[in-house]
Amino acid sequence: MTDRQGARLPLSGITVVDLTRVMTGPYCTMMLGDLGADVIKIERPGTGDDTRQWGPPFVNGEASYFLSVNRNKRSVALDLKSDAGREILWKLLDRADVVVENFSPGTLERLGFGYEAVSARRPGVVYASISGFGQSGPSRDRTAYDLVLQGMGGIMSVTGEPGGPPTKLGVPIADIAAGMFCAYAIVGALFGRERDPERRGQYIDTSMLGGQIALLTYQATIYLTAGRVPRQLGNAHPTIVPYDTYATADGYVNLAVGNDALWKRFCTALGHEELTDDPRFRTNPDRVTNREVLNPLLEEILKGRASAEIVALMDRHGVPCGPIYDVAQAFADPQIADQELLREVEHPTAGQLTLPGFPYHFHGTPLEIRQPPPVLGQHTTEVLTELGYSAEEIETLTATASVQCAADPV
Repeated sequence: MTDRQGARLPLSGITVVDLTRVMTGPYCTMMLGDLGADVIKIERPGTGDDTRQWGPPFVNGEASYFLSVNRNKRSVALDLKSDAGREILWKLLDRADVVVENFSPGTLERLGFGYEAVSARRPGVVYASISGFGQSGPSRDRTAYDLVLQGMGGIMSVTGEPGGPPTKLGVPIADIAAGMFCAYAIVGALFGRERDPERRGQYIDTSMLGGQIALLTYQATIYLTAGRVPRQLGNAHPTIVPYDTYATADGYVNLAVGNDALWKRFCTALGHEELTDDPRFRTNPDRVTNREVLNPLLEEILKGRASAEIVALMDRHGVPCGPIYDVAQAFADPQIADQELLREVEHPTAGQLTLPGFPYHFHGTPLEIRQPPPVLGQHTTEVLTELGYSAEEIETLTATASVQCAADPV
């Protein structure tokens, strides 16, 4: 089963059986689908992925949330509690290069579809599990959602204003990071399989907790090397000054003066070269130590100028600076169009959809939205036919509710 439209893409010819739902797993499999893999999304008949009901907003009955992470996939609705549904899943697994699941640890083992069972029949399979806390340890069986893991992974403790409440990021970063790390690991395992004379696959255990710890980066090593527990700094940086959001005459700008050469250019741009000679601010360690003195000085200088004036001034002097956009303003920036970060695709029920584009470019193998986010069971008939089922057999499976086909296959 290959996606003919993706024949020139890096993962063309790779079949992924997608046993995931909500965000973290679907984000992972969307990344694989974007690179050309044939992603077969297994969903429950009747309801499908939980996020099909998460809204409003809905677009002609399709949840915006679901649409955000399920492009470049085919939907097959299977009742895994039925013998026929399990038989179909086995036929898919027997052809799979990759299996991705984000059930609670142990669930698929109890259903008979764990890694040991699948790899016994398909030794080359790359089998990836995404969970909240990992497949072992005292927290293995805890129920996990993004908010819970942002809290337990330390991210919320360093986000928000000093003295304010712990604050989560505005996107589900625990879900997204685990999905991204899982996709990265899967591609690595596939590459390793290509170099293995026996073409053996392997098992990948990815957790939301692990992803959050990985994202802590320098915040983690501040604690691990210096014994200092990082705290909230608002938009400021713990080891670079000035690196913050500053009020202007008509709004705010972000400034990132990341080294001493930039500091000199910054002071020149503002017409305050005297700051570069002040021993309290001469080097970045000096400025970090004296941030409580420096920031009020900069705030007084910047508040008398408009945001656009400051951004233009810093651009002329090569100092990193930018406005603060809302989502609509971000998508209106001409750089978004240049980088093709908005893509359009025709959806069978929602009509013309505009979705975020791809955050990377393969020159010579352009990426496309080959498949819009599927309606529930849209590809059941198609995939069952590829597996060798006759029209009569598919009709019987549908009548017994072992599978669900879209009312109007497209």
